[in-house]
Amino acid sequence: MSAKLTSGGNAAFHNFVNDFAHISDPNERRRLALEKIDNAPFGWYHIRAITVAGIGFFTDAYDIFAINIAVTMLGYAYYQDRGGKLPTNSDTAVKAATSGGTVVGQVFFGWLADRIGRKRIYGVELMIIIAGTIGQSLSAQGPSVNIIGLLVFWRVIMGIGIGGDYPLSSIITSEFATTKWRGAIMGAVFANQGWGQLAAAIVALVVTRGFKGTLSAANSTAECLGNCQVANDKMWRVVVGFGCVPACFALYFRLTIPETPRYTFDVARQVDQAAADVNRYIGGDMGGANAEEVKALKDVEGVQSPVELNVPKASFGDFISHFGQWKHGKILLGTAGSWCFLDIAFYGLGLNNSTILAAIGYAGQPNVYDNIYNVCVGNIILTCAGAIPGYWFAVATLDTVGRKTLQIVGFALLTILFCIIGFAYHKLSGHALLALYVLCQLFENWGPNTTTFIVPGEVFPTRYRSTAHGLSAGFGKVGAIIAQTAIAPLRTHGCPGGSCWLNHVMEIFALFMLIGFFTSFLIPETKRKTLEEISEQYHGEYNYRGPSAEASSESSEKKLEV
Repeated sequence: MSAKLTSGGNAAFHNFVNDFAHISDPNERRRLALEKIDNAPFGWYHIRAITVAGIGFFTDAYDIFAINIAVTMLGYAYYQDRGGKLPTNSDTAVKAATSGGTVVGQVFFGWLADRIGRKRIYGVELMIIIAGTIGQSLSAQGPSVNIIGLLVFWRVIMGIGIGGDYPLSSIITSEFATTKWRGAIMGAVFANQGWGQLAAAIVALVVTRGFKGTLSAANSTAECLGNCQVANDKMWRVVVGFGCVPACFALYFRLTIPETPRYTFDVARQVDQAAADVNRYIGGDMGGANAEEVKALKDVEGVQSPVELNVPKASFGDFISHFGQWKHGKILLGTAGSWCFLDIAFYGLGLNNSTILAAIGYAGQPNVYDNIYNVCVGNIILTCAGAIPGYWFAVATLDTVGRKTLQIVGFALLTILFCIIGFAYHKLSGHALLALYVLCQLFENWGPNTTTFIVPGEVFPTRYRSTAHGLSAGFGKVGAIIAQTAIAPLRTHGCPGGSCWLNHVMEIFALFMLIGFFTSFLIPETKRKTLEEISEQYHGEYNYRGPSAEASSESSEKKLEV
């Protein structure tokens, strides 16, 4: 007796529900479902996953980097009495506020996704980002409130949403990705940060061109009054506010994804629901499986086999006990430490933007229009020269060279590059400094900036995968805060308003890259391994795959064919 078949499916989106309908053992259904995910050829559902998750990182990067251009406009609009520049404390507060909120979001949403599931909260973080972005763009200064204070508040809120996107997008992509190309799929999601950074500069450039007539009339900051101030006030609001547009397009798809089958199998312990969800997802349908689809996968003969998984239930005590063992805790130390040390330099490198742009003639012009225009163009040049190629070189090599190798080599090269910049700073020409800066961006993204995002989404057991990723990412943003609040003031040490200590800052970054090089040896290599193999090998947890796992391997391959 066979179960009732469900309708739907086409050449692009196969109906996998019917492939499971005749299986009576839920353990066998679990085994087949995971094999479908792990062995599936790269297809449209992977592209859809990359797009839906990637839009979040596009938005994240846009919102983070747009403020670097927007503060120039804010200076002209509100701080003519200070030469058109924000006070140092205000500038630092606006930029560091996002990182502060991000730490909270990463840790909280990471824990929550393991506690109540990925599906229930995926999309919530995007709504928080949208609300925070709109709140920023509508902020107004008044007699009793300063514009900077409002921006700091809304950027903390936005940062919480951005933080939630890190563990959620990483583990959801990881748990739905095919084993062979999991690194490339996760890397492609993360690489959208480069496009977001580029989009921020392009939108700012377009807006600047739109107000060219008003801005170009001001040949100095002192002349930027009246209409010029109004134009700058409008410009930064448009630049910041545009960040919510792509997020709105992805919201529906995030709210309607099914629960990841691994969470349903191994944490929620709902084998039948997971089997239906994975078939529905791979088949191209949105949302979780309904009762009829789940019923179609239940035992047609009334056989109810228990889920035999050697996996304890998640709890605070179990988390402490598990990671309290050095063989497990060193992995978390490796992912969190490496991310922290990388982000100190990654975000700290942005402190050198003005120096680099000035070296190539794209900053410091007295005319308001020329200055803003060149800042936008300079950011486009730097992003296209180093950041974007680095991301996509990583995508191309993650599954062949390996995550650990790319991270170790990347940290080593960054150590050398920062040493050259730091110790030879006063002997370098502007063009040499530009070349080294671009190389730093290249090897950050073609190395630890990408791998520190990917490895935590693979290397931990399902019940703590999101929590551990959130903790690792949170330590990364702690590094960003250190760079923005503690190391940033050192640049002007001994010469307020200048950058005479910048060479020593680069030397400090070199030290952190060296430490990151050593912490990278604590992480294992995860390329071309299933998540269950990783969990068993590095966490000692055997995930039951059914009594006929080996005996039916040949027939299973045939069942997996579409």
